[in-house]
Amino acid sequence: MHFKTAFLCLLSIVCLAVPTFSYGVDVYSPSEAFPKIRFEIEVEAVLAKAGCNMGACHGNLKGKGGFKLSLRGQTPADDYRWLQKEHGSRRLDLFSPAQSLILQKPTSGVSHQGGTRFKTDSLEYSILHRWLEAGAPGPQANSPQVTNLIVTPLDSVVRAPRDSVQLQVLAEFTDGTLADVTALTVFEPSNLVAEVTPSGLVKRLKDGESTIGIRFLEKQLAVRVAFMPRTSRRRIKFPSSQSYIDDLVFAKLKKLGIQPSEVASDSKFIRRAYLDALGILPTGEEAQAFVQDQNPYKRAVIVEALLNRPEFNDRWALIWSDLLRNEEKVLDTKGVEVYHQWIRESFEQRKPLDQFVRELIVASGSTYEVPNANYWRANRAPDVRAETTARTFLGVRLQCAKCHNHPFDRWTQDDYYDWATVFSGIQYEEVDKNERSDKFDKNEFVGEQLVKLAYKEEYTNARTKQPASPRFLGGTAHDIGIDQARLDALAEWMTSAENQWFVKSQVNRIWFHIMGRGLVEPVDDLRVTNPPANPELLEALADDFVASGFDVRKIVSRIMNSTTYQLSATPNATNQDDQQNYSRAIVKRLDAEVLLDAQNQAIGVPAKFNGYELGLRAGQIPGVRKVKWRKETPSSGDLFLATFGKPERMMACECERSNETTLNQVFFLVSDKGIGERMEQKESRVRQLAESELPDVEVVELIYWSALCRAPNSEELQFGAAYLANIEESAAQSGKIPPTEATVIGRRKNRSPDLLIDRTVRTDDRLSNVQDLTWALLNAKEFVFRH
Repeated sequence: MHFKTAFLCLLSIVCLAVPTFSYGVDVYSPSEAFPKIRFEIEVEAVLAKAGCNMGACHGNLKGKGGFKLSLRGQTPADDYRWLQKEHGSRRLDLFSPAQSLILQKPTSGVSHQGGTRFKTDSLEYSILHRWLEAGAPGPQANSPQVTNLIVTPLDSVVRAPRDSVQLQVLAEFTDGTLADVTALTVFEPSNLVAEVTPSGLVKRLKDGESTIGIRFLEKQLAVRVAFMPRTSRRRIKFPSSQSYIDDLVFAKLKKLGIQPSEVASDSKFIRRAYLDALGILPTGEEAQAFVQDQNPYKRAVIVEALLNRPEFNDRWALIWSDLLRNEEKVLDTKGVEVYHQWIRESFEQRKPLDQFVRELIVASGSTYEVPNANYWRANRAPDVRAETTARTFLGVRLQCAKCHNHPFDRWTQDDYYDWATVFSGIQYEEVDKNERSDKFDKNEFVGEQLVKLAYKEEYTNARTKQPASPRFLGGTAHDIGIDQARLDALAEWMTSAENQWFVKSQVNRIWFHIMGRGLVEPVDDLRVTNPPANPELLEALADDFVASGFDVRKIVSRIMNSTTYQLSATPNATNQDDQQNYSRAIVKRLDAEVLLDAQNQAIGVPAKFNGYELGLRAGQIPGVRKVKWRKETPSSGDLFLATFGKPERMMACECERSNETTLNQVFFLVSDKGIGERMEQKESRVRQLAESELPDVEVVELIYWSALCRAPNSEELQFGAAYLANIEESAAQSGKIPPTEATVIGRRKNRSPDLLIDRTVRTDDRLSNVQDLTWALLNAKEFVFRH
């Protein structure tokens, strides 16, 4: 065993071709052409390598062209039966193997809709031909199983002029053999940075990083390959490190030869910090005071202050309301409000995240009196509860395993149904008659419900047609109790500090909401074939999260105090293509609620939302839509949120929220009647500035501080002051266009959105000019995006 362990350790760092060794195990190389041909190993591997058993081909649920295979060879016995016995055995010709359809079709000897899959002089052809010559034996019950894949190199950085790297894959079997299976391994690059030949040679298509999925039979893993230009790593200079976060981020950047961007200016930092931590802008006064503060530790001071503000609780209540599907259709208005209040109070009370999740899982009773019981009201079927719980709290996507073994993860159909049956004992009792307003909407329920825990026949496994045995993910079948005891056991297991799915998925989500991109993307898809961008950093954050007692604020503080978080978004020559290594701040459009609240803050007047008192911020709205649009015309605020991607909360997924930019959003920003109406109100900040006795220069400065959290530069100040002073020759006419906007979007005096023009003709109306300048800044990319 010591020899074998030493051998495997040595092998993991060797990148050259591996010959045949003899350290207590046998290593078969491709040159030996696979001396043993077994249906369940070599033949299935050929079918996978050729793509025959993929979902788009014969691995489809209904097969293709009258021929079916199990998806990715998951059930060899079925594959053998379909090959040997269906259609009079015409697919296999044991008397003349070369005439078998299994060889004729993929080599295009006869017409094949899937085209040529391999040639007659290939290893794939040789394996199938030899199997047929041997009588086409079926799968053997005692055949060795693959226990592990060993890939070299695991992590590659390829610098120009080199343009490729060779991967080698060894498979370890239960009988102790170790075989070079590179030639029969499926390689799948994650993006267009690289391409992989059938032999495992990874070739550069352009500079960047790619994850290469590696699959042999049922085993999968992934390696990262980075193709970088020729650079001198000696010239790279890093800013000072504040914590392990910077150490690990900068270590990878150094390895890749990427120079991080400079540290962001104070004005950019304060804006970003407020938006990420609180979902609001700093006031102009707050931003100006911070920039002028000479305290060298002012960034750490402001981070601590932000985490103690009530808006932090609003921000995380919004995040978790999205995830927990807190919406009016299923939970009704009262349910939504009490649920949102419970979520917000949990963060206000600084409840550890493991406790927060445990209280959700074990909840039962009235959905009005026990707000956290709404978690089960929102997820009403065992399969929905199983999928939602795994995805939200463990970062595991199980949906695929409902119909077949998961093609990209370890989960089988049995795993899926055993997990789903854990949730089969949750029942509901209607306290009130359903007073839904839409009789055609079967999902709507208005009224109180009781969540009850009562034993019910276990969930039926769709594959075996037998009751499934309750089992936690990755565990073995055992008695986990029924009713409340089952949920207690589930909550205890799921939120344990030893449960790496829980710890890593939750700390990855925190990182995502502060940094703008998860270490694992998508954030709820943790699997071996989707590795983190920086595995060491995710491990360190997970350990820190556990050590903190699952304190969200402590992790947020750790991240925001790092130099990595405080880097500028401005790229340099080495990091302009970097999207995943945090060498610069990530630029993305603000969330719908954050953007609208920022607008209202700059204008000084809140937006109206149907069903809510005026003054409620968009980020404080408990649900999705309190008043249905067909009952009442949606307000400008309601339309804004829908246009800019506020989710309907039909899915327990970060992906339901959209931060994409669309043409419709562009038109909305320049022509929304609600923006003009809010600016017109007498209490609006815009009107107050216009009617004040302040000099034009000072008004321009205040508008910039309020909207962009910075002072205008000299060109912007000159342009703005000239605009407010009604100077006939505008900066636009003279070619002096401020960098914030190419033109100032103006409106004629009647404020009609249909008469929007690029204002180059000045009026004598100072209010109109102040409104125009403010509206222009609200359309600036600098305002709309987080940077």
